[in-house]
Amino acid sequence: MHVASVVVGCIGVVTFIIAVFGSAEATLGITKADALACTAILILIATWTQIGTIHHMMLEKRGEII
Repeated sequence: MHVASVVVGCIGVVTFIIAVFGSAEATLGITKADALACTAILILIATWTQIGTIHHMMLEKRGEII
């Protein structure tokens, strides 16, 4: 799950850089506002995946495997 979080976060960062500094319309085929909204969603997914992974690891330490 750590790897998935890192991958989604990296995709979000790349999308943000393209939306802010590049031409999102030419590169991704969507508007700048849509690209920034997708970036925000990807960063939120990465954050919550990381929080879920940390929570799962804490439960495993206690022996409460889900």
